[in-house]
Amino acid sequence: MSKVIHIFTFSLILLSLPLIANATNNEEKVNKKGEVLVMDKALFLEKVFDYTDAEEWAFLGDKPAIIDLYADWCGPCRVTAPIMSKLAKEYENDIVIYKVNVDKEKELAALFNATSIPLFVFIPMDGSPQLFRGAADHATYKKAIDQFLLKKE
Repeated sequence: MSKVIHIFTFSLILLSLPLIANATNNEEKVNKKGEVLVMDKALFLEKVFDYTDAEEWAFLGDKPAIIDLYADWCGPCRVTAPIMSKLAKEYENDIVIYKVNVDKEKELAALFNATSIPLFVFIPMDGSPQLFRGAADHATYKKAIDQFLLKKE
């Protein structure tokens, strides 16, 4: 009888692994201060802009945002990733930084015409998003955040 219980318990554990993995993936999408958040289409529609419902740009976020469109195979993207992580910590109370894998989220990549990466979308609270193509250094991104997103002099 105990052998049957062990097999049953083991089966339950195996069946629950996909659920645990999915819960872990969803945790990445929760707004964690000071971290770059992984974005998919559903999160974009909820937190940035619901292009399926609205015709004109209407930012849905409660803080200015940056969307980093990247790919794992992209060398310049790997160079800018730690810079974005550092900026997410520096500006944790002021902005949100998201990252979108263009290989997994082709619809979002097409939305911003991401024909070359890295591509950064700077989204102020008011006004239209601005695209920043290519890699840059920390100081360049910081200046864009201060001047364009936060309107600091």
